[in-house]
Amino acid sequence: MESKRQRQVGELIKRNFSMVLFQEGRYLYGSEALVSVTHVLMSPDLGLAKIYLSIYNTDNKQAVLLQIQEGIHRLKQQLTSRIRKRVRRIPSIDVYIDETLDEIERVDNLFDRLRGDEKEFND
Repeated sequence: MESKRQRQVGELIKRNFSMVLFQEGRYLYGSEALVSVTHVLMSPDLGLAKIYLSIYNTDNKQAVLLQIQEGIHRLKQQLTSRIRKRVRRIPSIDVYIDETLDEIERVDNLFDRLRGDEKEFND
């Protein structure tokens, strides 16, 4: 279970990293992909931030994630300039793809198919 401080720092990083991606993202992965921060998990010692990203408008999400990981140093510098007066130490950053929305869409499609099969069966 996350402590109150972990949630506070996670929310601070989420808001600021979103702004950094908005400003710097087009230089890293282009203007076509749309990337948003969905969730940030902080380690208990606040030394590691796991940032979960939703990536839209592209077929190859893994390529966008790799481009972000290659430019993570630049992103972390921008994040540091935004939050350095609010935290004692800047955490290390790991980025991951958040598959939650894709999974929801997949389950909805399965339910739609089941409803369609049920209609055909009842007719």
